[in-house]
Amino acid sequence: MDLPKGDDSPARRRRGAELEAAILDAAWAELDENGYAGLTMEAVAARAGTSRPVLARRWPTRSELALAAIRQRFDADPIQLADIGSLRDDTLDLLRQANVRRSQLISPLMLRFSGLVDGSAGGLAALRDQLIDSRPTSMDTILARAEERGEIDRAALTPMIVDLPFKLLRHELLMRMAPAEDDTLVAIVDEVFMPLATRGAAAG
Repeated sequence: MDLPKGDDSPARRRRGAELEAAILDAAWAELDENGYAGLTMEAVAARAGTSRPVLARRWPTRSELALAAIRQRFDADPIQLADIGSLRDDTLDLLRQANVRRSQLISPLMLRFSGLVDGSAGGLAALRDQLIDSRPTSMDTILARAEERGEIDRAALTPMIVDLPFKLLRHELLMRMAPAEDDTLVAIVDEVFMPLATRGAAAG
């Protein structure tokens, strides 16, 4: 007996992670082409070769779908955290990697996805928190290693000091809409972060 038309199509055979990846790829492509303002669930479903109800079961709103697509792209290019041997060098290496990888997302986020950023309570900062999703950060790992080496007293570091290198990097990326100069990254680490991060250990 012949199957109904389309029952054996690749789109209908896809399940689980494979289907989800196809949908998120389609959502990213729609966002890249049309921006958040032009994003529709119907267009994403058509591009992914599935139906709108399939999308809605996973992501009830287009903002949730857009955020999931951004997170997938964010996670697809992870930073390879090195253990170079010192807080200074590890932090600088992290900033250099982030400068290249995250700068590729800053412009799309600000230019094409501005409606999503504007619509998020807390703006870009809140969007970043959702992308990180309470996971330990690379900076957490670097600071833990530095404390084991006796370079810092982690308890003496305020959240502002911990996040300062990336706050300054984000400022550069947003103001330039391009990667920061390497001299700027070195200055962030040597002139701002290291004196604050190590002062507690030095006093001890």
